[in-house]
This record gives sequence, C-alpha cells and structure tokens, in this order.
Amino acid sequence: MEVALEKQIYTKNSQVINAKPFLKWAGGKTQILSELELRLPLHIKKSGIIDRYIEPFIGGGAFFFLLKRDYKIKRSFLVDINRELIIVYKVVQKTPLKLIEKLKNLEELFIKQSREDRKELFYEIRYLFNQQITDFDYKKYNNDWVERASSLIFLNRTCFNGLFRQNSKGEFNVPYGDYANPNICDEVNIHEASKALKGTEIMQADFEVSGEFIEENTFVYLDPPYRPLDKTSSFTSYAKENFDDKDQIRLAVFYKQMSNKGAYLILSNSDPKNQNPDDDFFDDLYKDFNIDRILANRMINCDGSKRGKIKEIIVTNYY
Repeated sequence: MEVALEKQIYTKNSQVINAKPFLKWAGGKTQILSELELRLPLHIKKSGIIDRYIEPFIGGGAFFFLLKRDYKIKRSFLVDINRELIIVYKVVQKTPLKLIEKLKNLEELFIKQSREDRKELFYEIRYLFNQQITDFDYKKYNNDWVERASSLIFLNRTCFNGLFRQNSKGEFNVPYGDYANPNICDEVNIHEASKALKGTEIMQADFEVSGEFIEENTFVYLDPPYRPLDKTSSFTSYAKENFDDKDQIRLAVFYKQMSNKGAYLILSNSDPKNQNPDDDFFDDLYKDFNIDRILANRMINCDGSKRGKIKEIIVTNYY
C-alpha cells in the first residue's frame, strides 16, 4: 500500500505520458509488462524514480513506455542493432509532425483504393523501400529519414500479422496483410511517444556497446531476440544480423559483467523447457542469478493451433 501511494503521488504531480509501441514488433512485451514491473528493484518502486535506464534491445519499446508513464526516468539510453528501427525512433523523437503528415497522406491514399489497388500499393512501397537500402544515408539525419520511417510504419501496419522481418540482405520481406481498416496514422500515440523519447539517447549498435553507458545502480532491461523453441518456430530475423546461441552466450557474459558493475538487470527470453524438459541452456548460462518462469502467449506461428500459453524466463540479479 505504501509503495502504491508513493507511486500515485509521483504520477499526480507529474505530466502523464501515455505512449505505447508505434510498431508491432514480434516478441513484443506488452503481455508480460505486469510481470516485469512486479520485479522492479524495490528502491525504484518506493521512490518512483529511475536515475539511469538502458535498454540494449529496444524493439517495440513496450516496457520503456510503461516506465515513462509511471516513473520518472532522469536519463535513458535506447539501443538496437536494427538500423531501420532506430530511424523510426529518431524520427518519432525529432520530427513527429512531419511523420504524421506523411502517414496521413499514405493512409488517405490507401483507404480510397480498391482491394487490388491496395495490394499493389503495398508491394510498390515495399519494393521502393528495399531498393533504397544500398544508397540510403543511415548515418546523418535528414528529411529522407522521415520518408523512410513513414514507409516502414505503413508496411508494418498493412503487412501480414503486422510484423517486421528482414532477409539476409536487410530487405523487408513480409507479404501483404489484406486488412480492411488498418490504423496507419496513430497521430495521438506518435505525439505521446515523441514526448516519452524527449531527452533520450537513441543509438544503432550491438548490445555490447551499451556497456559503455552502464554504471553502478543503472537499471537495465535486456530483451534479446528469443531463442527458437524448435526448428519450425525460428523467427529471430528482426534484423539482417541473426542472433544465435553464440550470441546468447555472449549476452550471458555481458550480463555477468554488467552485474559486477553494480547495475540492476532484468532479462527475458523463451524457455527451452517448453519443448525439452532436460534443456538447461539458460539455467546453465544464468545459474548465478534468479530465474523465474512465467506464462505468456505464443503470438507468432503460422499454425493457429500452436498458439497458446507457454513459459518464458525472467532473469534478475537482485532480490
């Protein structure tokens, strides 16, 4: 009760930012937010303040947006290796009005088309998006970034299952979704997300780079591409760089290094014991830390019968 009261006092005396993910991201954490928040360090729950927050795999950003709504984050760093994703985050942060204008135009154009013409428009935009990869300036922010961000959001909202997936060349390769009324321009949420991202440092990099910004008492949430439960469920290509077991091991080493720095760490991943009770891959990697198993919904599988409750793991380095 005391913690809830202190948190309520903080929220009432602050500007409430009610943002949510502006991209549908495979493996998004919306469904386990309550489990993650339950495991926040006690001093954060009591004070409602996070001095320093770092997320090395930002993805859809569901947990970050929840924290920005309910807690005061003094300084934050968002990192991801996916350069297309980082472009969208920076455009939402820096030039939300230009982005909204582009998305409104795309939405109006899409809605007035016939069913066949909508499909044709989707593949035209996807083709142009992929053609630009070789010559696009991913380093310096400019107006082309707004165009590219609007194209990616459009594709994300109109493709099959609202996914983001790339092949080894970095090309967006999800097919058309054929939805009757997709919400292409969520104007209110883009404004809220832009407010949430104000003052945040956003960078495109491998997760290990974030270690440069992690200090004692930093709060870190690690949400890597999940380890596939089986061969048929392998869907980790959210970036052209794959994330395999060697990377999972590299991440476990990083986790221990950051723990030794005195950071507070939460990590989530799939539980291989769903398929093989004897698979101790993560239990061995994180044997020195706290491993909780929770239930979550399997959202991505072409076979609807295989979607349902499965276990995931949450690893913390504190009690």
